[in-house]
Amino acid sequence: MLSQSCIECLSLISVDDFRVINRRPTPAAIKLPSSPPSSVPTQHQQQQQQPRCPPSPAAAPPSPERRVVVANHLPIRAIPDPNKLSTAPWRFELDEDSLYLQLRDGFSPETEVWYVGCLKPEIDPKHQEEISQTLAENFRCVPVFLPPDVLNNFYHGFCKHYLWPLFHYMLPISPAHGGAARFDRRNWQAYVSANKIFAQRVVEVLNPEEDSVWIHDYHLLLLPTFLRKKYHRVKLGFFLHSPFPSSEIYRTIPVREEILRALLNCDLVGFHTFDYARHFLSCCSRMLGLDYESKRGYIGLEYFGRTVSIKILPVGIHMGQLESHLNGGEIVEKVKQLRDKYKGKTLIVGVDDLDIFKGISLKFLAMGRLLEQNPDLRGRVVLVQICNPARSKGKDVREVEDEINSVANSVNRRFGKAAEGYSPIVFINGGALTTMEKAAYYAVAECCVVNCIRDGMNLVSYKYTVCRQGSPVLDGDKIEKKKKSVLIVSEFIGCSPSLSGAIRVNPWNIEAVAIAMSEAITMKDDEKTMRHEKHYKYISSHDVAYWARSFDQDLERACRDHYNKRYWGVGFGLGFRIVALGPSFRKLEIEPILTAYRKTSSSSSRLVLLDYDGTMTPQASVDKSPSDEVIAVLNRLCDDPRNVVFVVSGRGKEPLSKWFSRCPKLGISAEHGYFTSWKRESSWEACHVVTDSDWKKIAEPVMELYTETTDGSFIEHKESALVWHYQEADAHFGQSQAKELLDHLENVLANEPVVVKRGQHIVEVKPQGVSKGIVVSNLISTMQSEGKSPDFLLCIGDDRSDEDMFESIASQSIAEVFACTVGQKPSMAKYYLDDTSEVIKLLQGLANASSGVERPWNRGLCKEEDER
Repeated sequence: MLSQSCIECLSLISVDDFRVINRRPTPAAIKLPSSPPSSVPTQHQQQQQQPRCPPSPAAAPPSPERRVVVANHLPIRAIPDPNKLSTAPWRFELDEDSLYLQLRDGFSPETEVWYVGCLKPEIDPKHQEEISQTLAENFRCVPVFLPPDVLNNFYHGFCKHYLWPLFHYMLPISPAHGGAARFDRRNWQAYVSANKIFAQRVVEVLNPEEDSVWIHDYHLLLLPTFLRKKYHRVKLGFFLHSPFPSSEIYRTIPVREEILRALLNCDLVGFHTFDYARHFLSCCSRMLGLDYESKRGYIGLEYFGRTVSIKILPVGIHMGQLESHLNGGEIVEKVKQLRDKYKGKTLIVGVDDLDIFKGISLKFLAMGRLLEQNPDLRGRVVLVQICNPARSKGKDVREVEDEINSVANSVNRRFGKAAEGYSPIVFINGGALTTMEKAAYYAVAECCVVNCIRDGMNLVSYKYTVCRQGSPVLDGDKIEKKKKSVLIVSEFIGCSPSLSGAIRVNPWNIEAVAIAMSEAITMKDDEKTMRHEKHYKYISSHDVAYWARSFDQDLERACRDHYNKRYWGVGFGLGFRIVALGPSFRKLEIEPILTAYRKTSSSSSRLVLLDYDGTMTPQASVDKSPSDEVIAVLNRLCDDPRNVVFVVSGRGKEPLSKWFSRCPKLGISAEHGYFTSWKRESSWEACHVVTDSDWKKIAEPVMELYTETTDGSFIEHKESALVWHYQEADAHFGQSQAKELLDHLENVLANEPVVVKRGQHIVEVKPQGVSKGIVVSNLISTMQSEGKSPDFLLCIGDDRSDEDMFESIASQSIAEVFACTVGQKPSMAKYYLDDTSEVIKLLQGLANASSGVERPWNRGLCKEEDER
């Protein structure tokens, strides 16, 4: 059985120990195409290429920038071709409707874009190698072939029937509850296996030193962990195209932490809306204890020394593709047919996938309510519902389809006019319609209704607006006519915040949706035009190229410090993560400090400064008093006449005096140095800061207000300070309240001689000029004045207030200085220890050295070094 130190050694590997530039060549099995394929009209193709001078034969051409886009499906259409008898019976073409193909418009013309993903049809294993070669050569696509059982459990089992419903706020209450399946360990294992296979295919084309990897959607949530484990410095971005649920929903996932930690292995994580990002940050706070900060408009999460950036930007549509359809001759005839067919009628259009979250039946019920309350509209209003094929299969899809047909038939029977050929609801199978035909319906409809009960983004409203803008070909002699459109959108979809001119509705409120339809039909043309112009201006300027370019730029910004830090891989399996440390930041080893400790001459002194909470006792400890082990090691250190040992804490002098009463020679600095006692028998000396306590009369009522409204919080009264603690409060609410309290106190105490600081689960108000850094300077000055100038200094702390000590000792002229923080995190200290137990072991080693005991520590901190 492996020892703990051996396990730690195996799981802590620095890439800097063998830093070699790894320019991974493209495998011989995949041949690079000579030029990028093109089907979608791009802005780059419309620009004249400038002539270039040929490169010198002696100089190698520079490598083009590359982006590796990874998604569940490749942007490829696979079409059966039975005429191919001796080869794979398929022919392939680019899918112009694929967002992943369209996003390449956001990159420079010289950028190579590679795609990794699955093909939609099942491919015979004997043809897979041939197809891989064909796709790589002609389309820069790397297909992922999953075994049939893994594919079924991965996609239909875990993705579509567990993760997707849950991310859309549908909990698997019971097995009979349609649409959401309970967590199944077999499906989860298939999900893990599928992500591993994706990682293997990505590695085949990845140059980790230069390429950027952009992962898409909930199918590949674990992929960042597998890639980060392989390449510590690879540039990783992830964009979630579905909603991210609130923490109350997300926390029901049995593997919730594994998924969160996988996303945190990215450099940049993107969401459509702030709500989705806020839910993700809340989950990180509640389940992993991570806080986020906003700096200069960018949101970042500190995670083991790395900053994981958060991107909030809704995706756009491909303007060039839609405009090419609108400028084509075929659409003119289709629009003419539709206008003739629905002449004299107001057309409302809806385009949705066939699934449980699109709210189609609720839309039909609202249409029925509209006709029920407005008899004059019967025969004059038609709702054309285009329904795209379901992306999954199962009982829930059949039930949704049956419900939609039932409601549509009911409304048509009640309000239709068979003699006139009028049906208020026209249901069309969208799978049989081309993009051009859908654009024609958009172009003739006066209103578009997007009534989803929950959806990640939904671009239907964007496409409708662009089609209503029209084109010279489509408008003909009406080109000067003002454009107009009306949108009715659900408040539960990602595009809603960006459409400020839309009529927002609660899809569950059928009455409100019916009223919105009536408002849209009767709205004046000037108002329709105003709303349309507002939407079109936003949509045309925030297209898919803008979205991709913005994400790519932010990913480069998030990765700019990759080579300014040392990276360590820590953990096994899905718990793997990267620890990023400064170039000089390293673990405090016993041998160097013991050597420096022993070198202290008899005429010199040593100064040992120790924080208390989080350093000598765990932060989570219920009993805050020091253990017998701590008391014993402190007394042994104090028994050495060359040692001056101080506990420097933010706690009050009363509890510290009581707790350390068994250490007669121990010095104590309480309340961040406001009070100092050199020994147990010494009196307390107050610092020379002149202040009164009138500010407490202002601060205390404010703190009491927040204490009353924050369950689990309390106020600690010190002689020099007031501290509001929220460690026992709800993590997310406590942090929110702490931010508010900090701002509130800073405002009301602006003219008082105090500072307001936020620490680890506290907000503290204390006099100006009081800090642990000043304590260090005062102690060293006093020792020098008494002829006991220290030539050895050890300072250990764990939180923000201890950074003042680290900063202060950096400017001191002392021969041997060891500044050490507890935990691997960004710090002004040069060393770290992992936890309080290692701090105690270190102090025991120093105490043994004072007693003349040689090499006392073969089972302590040196164990890892010894085994090496």
